Amino acid sequence: MAEPISINDNIEDEPMQLPHNIEAEAAFLGAILIDNRILEEVQIKLQPEHFFEPLHGRIFDQILRLVDRSMVVTPITLKPFFESDETMKELGGAGYLVKMTADGAGLIGARDFAQQIYDLALLRELVSVGRTLIDEALDTSESVDPKAQIENAESALYKVADGEGEQGSVKSFISASTDAIANVKKALEAGGGLSGITTGLNSVNTKMGGLHNSDLIILAGRPGMGKTAFATNVAFNAASRYARDKADGIDMEKTVGAKVAFFSLEMSADQLATRILAEQSGISSEALRMGKISREEFRELSRASRELQELPLYIDDTPALSIAALRTRARRLQRRHDIGLIVVDYLQLLQGSGRANDNRVNEISEISRGLKTLAKELNVPVIALSQLSRAVEQREDKTPMLSDLRESGSIEQDADIVLFVYREDYYIASKQPKEPVDGDDPKVHEAYEQWRIDMERVYGLAELGVAKSRHGSTGKVRMKFEAKITRFSDLERDESLRDDRYE
Repeated sequence: MAEPISINDNIEDEPMQLPHNIEAEAAFLGAILIDNRILEEVQIKLQPEHFFEPLHGRIFDQILRLVDRSMVVTPITLKPFFESDETMKELGGAGYLVKMTADGAGLIGARDFAQQIYDLALLRELVSVGRTLIDEALDTSESVDPKAQIENAESALYKVADGEGEQGSVKSFISASTDAIANVKKALEAGGGLSGITTGLNSVNTKMGGLHNSDLIILAGRPGMGKTAFATNVAFNAASRYARDKADGIDMEKTVGAKVAFFSLEMSADQLATRILAEQSGISSEALRMGKISREEFRELSRASRELQELPLYIDDTPALSIAALRTRARRLQRRHDIGLIVVDYLQLLQGSGRANDNRVNEISEISRGLKTLAKELNVPVIALSQLSRAVEQREDKTPMLSDLRESGSIEQDADIVLFVYREDYYIASKQPKEPVDGDDPKVHEAYEQWRIDMERVYGLAELGVAKSRHGSTGKVRMKFEAKITRFSDLERDESLRDDRYE
């Protein structure tokens, strides 16, 4: 059996034992060997690493392997796998397996034993985090960064609270492939094409398959293109789908909606809420801000507001957040509200740790890495809005390219998906020539007529360019954009999807 472990001789004169209950582990394993169905009844995600006694962990691991192969697990079927196990020999060989089944008390309290094994494992992880925290806090060398230590401690504590601990980053291939098959099944049950969280736009879902967990999605565009509007639309659509599925009694494991955390570093929470109310009520956000609405429109606004009261969309409009502070807030939101999607508006307004402030490129690199780490740590998609450089304005063709991502190539490197919002009508509108009058030169009439034709061709249209995708093809999706209410929607005609690759 494992010996007691000393935590810190400077804190206690006597060695301190880590929390454990070896008898509960043995009773639980014995109960499984008597009745394999107990594994199905216990809902706790118990892993071999949760057992304090290494031998018990190895026994549990072998039990899981045999059950996966649809074999009946008994002391007899387990015996061949432990004949050369030195610890098992010290305990009497295969007779130890039989001994665990001698007391049937484990059958009655199997769930309680499993819960205790799990809880004690979390406590041991907590002790480990505390020990590391104390050791690092006692280090007063010049290279120490207290803020970084706080961030690391917060991250470690989150993992313990989420039941991961240090072993959370390691997955067997069978576990990973099982998750992959589950995603394929989810896409199939959703009607095909949607395996992640919905964007609310069928054309975009078809192109991307939805928003996938652990992905960093960069949504970029020049000012005026509507990137905040698009992000707000997606956030609302995902949150409203979650609320609708919950109200309809759908199994929430199968929902393609999500609770959303929206970090708005540029706009206030009430400004974002105004945009969403404008979209849902069909009243322009400008009219709402200025109060230029009729009583009938106000009633429609009140109706939309009542319907949105239970929307699982949480807005944090704290300005000048550091990447460390954002990650801390995101962890807390997920712990309290089970957040499934995070939106950050926008990346360049975040601050780094302070160590790279003298170099903006390095600071942006730190921020983009931090956002990708956050996506993986919380296992949710993170949409981060980003500015584009002015190089776009200097070209005849204003279509954005990956090289236009502002200030750092690491944004492109860290992102799983890069999306560009582009509205040609914005640029054509800015080139409006003088409106001709009778007596003007025919060329003036021709120029205005050509502008009018060009404007009619693209008015109210937008393009979402998928410039990079680790999971699928690149290309463009054409959408409808209603500027007055800042709403993106699917085109009714079949030309919304374009097969050409994004250059």
